[in-house]
Amino acid sequence: MIFHGIFRSKLAVYGLNGSPLADLTRYWHQRHEIFSKYDDGIWMTDDAWFGVTPEPVAAEIAAHISTVSPTITTIVDAFAGVGGNTIAFALSGRWERIFAIEKDPQVLACAKHNAEIYGVANKIWWIQGDCFDVLKKRLARVVKEAVIFGSPPWGGPGYRDAAVFNLSTMQPYTLKALYEPFSKLSKTVVLFLPRTSDLNQLAKYAPEDKDLCVMHYCMHGASKALVAYFGEFVFD
Repeated sequence: MIFHGIFRSKLAVYGLNGSPLADLTRYWHQRHEIFSKYDDGIWMTDDAWFGVTPEPVAAEIAAHISTVSPTITTIVDAFAGVGGNTIAFALSGRWERIFAIEKDPQVLACAKHNAEIYGVANKIWWIQGDCFDVLKKRLARVVKEAVIFGSPPWGGPGYRDAAVFNLSTMQPYTLKALYEPFSKLSKTVVLFLPRTSDLNQLAKYAPEDKDLCVMHYCMHGASKALVAYFGEFVFD
């Protein structure tokens, strides 16, 4: 058998044909949509297979976030994971400073490695730690005039079983646990959430007398994610 990549608790086991076994197989077949440079040596964690943003979606989100005021030149990826969104931000060429925060050091190592494959690792400040602590302490001054992008873990792929996903029970972070601390630090917050998220719960956080922009991002005619934009963005 073949062992491949760096993983949180153990190395994942791949079959003789190089594909992951059991429940990860469906994601393996999408590997070139997840990372177009997958065959160049991309590193994945077990959770990343179902948690990373597919490259075309990440690029589209990066383009939309880029429409924020040009006076904002810093973006913080609060849950960098293996780097899907962070790499897209760097490839956009829009940002003077990009900070990628990841709690797990092994996952952060994957993100750095993957960014090197895309040639953008040196455009990113890599920080290992809890994003809430990092934002409040190390990046307290920087984040006031920055975009905070949050694509948190959702508790695994089981979210797909819910026709309407309850954001108040999302694990390990609820919508409230994300939005309230982020919005106290920056007026510009972007949250990447399950595609079946309860829109009524999101609407409660809409700025007074302003619309809250919520976008679905699709591939092959199917929604991959829902993104809520809090702040001044200019969409066509």
